[in-house]
Amino acid sequence: MASPATPGDREKVVSKLPGQLRQDLKVRAAQLRIEIQTAVEQSVDIWCGLASVSAQVDTSGADSFSTWLPVGQWDAFKATAADRKVSLIQGLAQAVQVWLQANPAPTVERPEIPRRIIVCNQKGGVGKTAITAGTGEALAEDSGALYPVRVSKHFAALLDENGSADPLALEDLPGMGLRVLLVDFDPQCHLTKQLGYTPLPMDGDSLTKHMAGDTTGELRDLIVPIEEERFGQRLHLLPSCNDAFLLDVRLSGVRAREAALERALAPVEADFDVIIVDCPPSLGLSMDAAVHYGRRRGNEAPGSSGALIVVQAEDSSADAYDLLTTQIEDLRGDLALELDYLGIVVNHYDARRGYIATSSLQAWMDIKEPRVVGVIGDLKEQKEAVRLKRPLLAYAPKSDQAVGMRALAREIS
Repeated sequence: MASPATPGDREKVVSKLPGQLRQDLKVRAAQLRIEIQTAVEQSVDIWCGLASVSAQVDTSGADSFSTWLPVGQWDAFKATAADRKVSLIQGLAQAVQVWLQANPAPTVERPEIPRRIIVCNQKGGVGKTAITAGTGEALAEDSGALYPVRVSKHFAALLDENGSADPLALEDLPGMGLRVLLVDFDPQCHLTKQLGYTPLPMDGDSLTKHMAGDTTGELRDLIVPIEEERFGQRLHLLPSCNDAFLLDVRLSGVRAREAALERALAPVEADFDVIIVDCPPSLGLSMDAAVHYGRRRGNEAPGSSGALIVVQAEDSSADAYDLLTTQIEDLRGDLALELDYLGIVVNHYDARRGYIATSSLQAWMDIKEPRVVGVIGDLKEQKEAVRLKRPLLAYAPKSDQAVGMRALAREIS
């Protein structure tokens, strides 16, 4: 059946479609960044123009499905279905199936040079580990499934060329499908423990030993997959070891010590699209090595790699931010590094804390370079995920924090 035409010269049509086919249609339309009604319009056009009858589709259990099509298209579709002696439900299912075959899912765009993101702040307790994990999880979600994202203004513009998208609206968008390595570079091993893994033993191989040139094995052998179905073997962790407390001492005797992290990770870089380093709350030699690792390399586009700075909406974070950026600027000058600031993440934000929180957030927003790329609320789901030793986006995928992590991942991509 069809309802009267809308102002856009479209009419509402109601039929039925198998659940899996409808889900595939929804995902593919989102992957191609077109509206579902446009995809169905194209489906009907393709099907009506076929020279031969399509293969039968199992329509058992089909549920109600409605959309808006150009006026007259549904009548032409019904006439074609009658000529081919198929029901409208079967005809629509065949049309959608043909469209899916004609419009395969786009391949995930992989960077030519693996992106390197260092998550940092000299101050401890701001939530660098949570941001490291959440960003990596968002980057690794399945590109063939949809997840709720609160799109920012500039990302909304990609979805709505008229610029009319609500900047606070939730959108169901495909996962980013990237291969991600999370590097626990903190001797406290918080990232390792929060994801449910055991820190590497002091008497065994470790990232510290690889950086110091005192290793007995391959770094690749230390990397473990995050065993959650939604990440499909795309998300991995390089666990930390308590020997990282000694890293600055060991690096003091290493030649070209600022490049030690890069030398250690170089053998595994080709296995990943993005490498995210959870840095220690330190301004020592280990931080120098992290800054050097996150620098922009030759032929790498600006903003692909760099520093993601995590702060809180309070005064001590501002003091630590000044110390960190001073160190970064000194290194940029001393070593002639091109290090990009990917942005500031205001973490653990809670407006109920009053003037200190809201005025501090405004102060961060007033910084134009680097700009604020994410505001993550101080909510219970993150704490629960840590207690259960599970990734946040696997434990509470629809929580506000998970939605915020996906928005953050897209802001810095």
